[in-house]
Amino acid sequence: MPDDRSATLFDRTLRNLRRAWTDLSDTTRHYISGQPRPGLPDEDLARVRGEIEACVVGRGDEASVRARAAALGQLYMGLDAVGRQRFLAVLASEFGVERETVDAAIQGVQEADDEARASAEARLREALEPRWRALLGRFTTLPDGVKFLVDLRAEMLMMAREDKTIKALSDDLRTMLGAWFDIGLLDLRQIDWESPAALLEKLIAYESVHAIKSWDDLKNRLDSDRRCFGFFHPNMPNEPLIFVEVALVNGMSGSVDDLLDEAAPEIDPRTADTAIFYSISNAQRGLGGISFGNFLIKRVVELLSHDFPNLKTFATLSPIPGFARWLDGQLKDEQAVLLSSADRKALTALGEGANDGALLSNLLGRINDPSDEALADPALVDALKSPMMKLAARYVLIAKGRGGRALDPVAHFHLTNGARAERLNWMGDRSERGFDQSHGLMINYLYRLSEIEANSTAYVTDHGIAESTAMRALARG
Repeated sequence: MPDDRSATLFDRTLRNLRRAWTDLSDTTRHYISGQPRPGLPDEDLARVRGEIEACVVGRGDEASVRARAAALGQLYMGLDAVGRQRFLAVLASEFGVERETVDAAIQGVQEADDEARASAEARLREALEPRWRALLGRFTTLPDGVKFLVDLRAEMLMMAREDKTIKALSDDLRTMLGAWFDIGLLDLRQIDWESPAALLEKLIAYESVHAIKSWDDLKNRLDSDRRCFGFFHPNMPNEPLIFVEVALVNGMSGSVDDLLDEAAPEIDPRTADTAIFYSISNAQRGLGGISFGNFLIKRVVELLSHDFPNLKTFATLSPIPGFARWLDGQLKDEQAVLLSSADRKALTALGEGANDGALLSNLLGRINDPSDEALADPALVDALKSPMMKLAARYVLIAKGRGGRALDPVAHFHLTNGARAERLNWMGDRSERGFDQSHGLMINYLYRLSEIEANSTAYVTDHGIAESTAMRALARG
């Protein structure tokens, strides 16, 4: 999502939280005398450490503890980036698991007889729970407290890259959020042009695949032959967790530019035979690592199948975000054989290069600017199509990442969900981003309902990739 829009929404969330929590914390302002400085220097940090301790142990009655948590939340929101990092570092390093207590509990389990074993194991489970959970859990009792924790984890994710203690805190909060955001607790809702303006504004901000350029662009994406669905949590009813945009069309789409063309005529959705999932956006960065997308696609397929019996094909029109980066590495290998003899002959007539990589680099450099007049040269575009499609097929089907999974993250997502790599589309995305990440290529992943389970099992168990005959032929070419 665009950083400026994201920042605006996050700032607005903080303002709303400050207003919502003011009454809760006013009654206990004596707990923290004076306002800590934004950078949370040592003397202020010592005082805050004491307030965290009091909240964790539950000092006072429940109303006082709740108000104390609100005061700590407001305090955190008033800090700058340095102060927030210091706050979380203390929470992570000093309020985790108490090792002495764990050691004693382990010893108790080892020494317990059969009758006392269950109680000893219960004490061990309790000892293994980090103390910071008491504070994080109290935030959920506050207005919009769950949203606060989701945004808090988004900040932790950035800090965790350099601070392993904060990473442990972030990982544990993910576990807590995973339980609170269980798929059975989520609501699937359709978002349309009649939805509240505040929600539509969030779609514009959170769209992470194909940027929404204007309100007219958004209206076009919510037209009668389009659908948008999102998952929502009861404690965050106005915040989509993830949403998918769908086009109801005839035939499998190969160009996102055509799909998003505001001047294109509408079709009667009842006559459409294909549903194209062209954008899936995770709206909450703090929920990273918690998967909703596979459930969302399957639920939407079920809904659309019921509402539009004429739909026979369910497929995506997806980006290939890692292709350009992977190809760059291949192009730098002077010994790599990247072109067939026929492709090499065709390209040599249009450019120069000492080897396959240099030749391709020369020609790709002429079309990587979507405003470049070279795109109007059909000879250049046509000559590049064959070798680029073959290379992209090798990347999607053969290039491997961690643990043998598909290297491309979008491919991994859809293959895990049981889709089949169906068709590559040359010049499917002519936007600047499309050229930057995949030289304009896009791919269709096909969701055939009768094959989803078998495809998913084959990929998850031994990384077997379901592929069309055309894709297989390209990869071998």
